Formats: sequence, C-alpha cells, structure tokens
Amino acid sequence: MNQQSQYYHDKLAYETDSADLYTSLANSEKVRVIDARKQEAYAREHIPGAINLWHKEMKAETTRELDSSCLYVTYCDGIGCNASTKAAFRMSELGFQVKELIGGLDWWKRDGYATSGIDGKNGKATFCGC
Repeated sequence: MNQQSQYYHDKLAYETDSADLYTSLANSEKVRVIDARKQEAYAREHIPGAINLWHKEMKAETTRELDSSCLYVTYCDGIGCNASTKAAFRMSELGFQVKELIGGLDWWKRDGYATSGIDGKNGKATFCGC
C-alpha cells in the first residue's frame, strides 16, 4: 500500500459518516453512539439512542459500565466543534474502539435522520445499537 492509500485507509478506520452509522445501527451491529456535548445541548437535541457523556467527564470511573466489545461513535454539534475529537481521543486512551462521526449532529440532520430531545425532529428511523 502506498503512502496515500495508507492515509485514506487509516482515515476510514477512525471516522464514519451519518449514512454508514445509520446502516450500522439498522443492521444491529455492535455500535453505541456517544454525544460528547454538555447535558444542556444533549437535552435540546441528540441522535436517538445516543448516551450523553461529556468529553471532559470521560475517565475510567464514568466509562466502567460501557461494553468494551462495542464500537463507540462520538459526535458533537458539527465541524465547528471538537468535542467529538476530544471524546474519541479519551475513549481510545481508555481502551475502547472508537470512531468520530464526520459532521456531527449537523450532518446527521442534513442527511434526514431523526433526532430526539426538546427540539427533536422527525426523520428516518434510528436504532439504539449495542
């Protein structure tokens, strides 16, 4: 594999998009979604079935109950927010398999998927995953 191919291979190993996440959830793959934003943002709107775990609170004690056999997908608001990157880093450091959702909640909604919360919107059905 040449250097450029390796770069794209690695990128796909660490990132996913909303369509691929939706497909993984629909196929009942061992995937769990983590909203890495503060509780207030999660309460307003989030991906259905996502758990809320603010990236600054991720540590061994707060992740102890999580299933280590699942793939965790972290997200935040979108490309202007790096909470999902910080969360993916922390989850990886804690030994979890993790990917970051490209575009976060913003691109999830742009692709027509449902959201939950106070400002939740109808859209394509979602599933809870792992």
